Amino acid sequence: MKAGWVLRPALYALLLAMVLRPAWFAPLLAPLAPQGGPVIYERASLLSLTLSQLGLVALASGCATVVAVGLAIFVTRKAGAGFLPLSRMLANIGQTFPPVAVLALAVPAMGFGAGPTLVALFLYGLLPIFDNAVTGLQNLPSVTMEAARGIGLSPRQRLISVELPLAAPVILTGVRLSVVIALGTATIGSTVAARTLGEVIIAGLLTNNTAFVVQGGVITGLLALLIHDGLMLAERRLRR
Repeated sequence: MKAGWVLRPALYALLLAMVLRPAWFAPLLAPLAPQGGPVIYERASLLSLTLSQLGLVALASGCATVVAVGLAIFVTRKAGAGFLPLSRMLANIGQTFPPVAVLALAVPAMGFGAGPTLVALFLYGLLPIFDNAVTGLQNLPSVTMEAARGIGLSPRQRLISVELPLAAPVILTGVRLSVVIALGTATIGSTVAARTLGEVIIAGLLTNNTAFVVQGGVITGLLALLIHDGLMLAERRLRR
């Protein structure tokens, strides 16, 4: 536990340094760059690319959470129970189609930019949240639910005051998985002109500059690790 409190600030400091002061790492990255080639990616600000990628992930994951949780609530009511298999099949579609295929299909309709990437991240993030929300809502303590009915709470009141709070830790687990997947997947959005850290990685691959690849990859990895850790902490607090 103490090691975590020491390591966490160190990782945050490393992330901030790589994004705000990338020149500090030039001596470490220089051996990975081509002879006479650039060491630090300077075609765009690493900070702006990082914020843009986080914005795409936040918007896509937020929409996926609203849709997936709403669908899970519907299929766990008596009126919607018969739609559970269909809903699960629809949620599975996002995982069945690779994000690259979704991008290829979305570009002709939406053009280049952030739009196709948002669609791919949204579809890819539905299943973990939906499955966890259904599991959380279907496995509530029967004693608690009987008590809620006994004190006269309406179905709407039980959902808002009892069911969702009790299921929240399980739902948040699905959100965590979805967000981490989205962070890694978002980098491919740069292939259709979305502004993400994938731009740095792709530039490195095209110019055989491993220093660029390391910069984009390490920043993306740190983002995923720290956001995963933050959501894990939130889950623990909710469970308490």
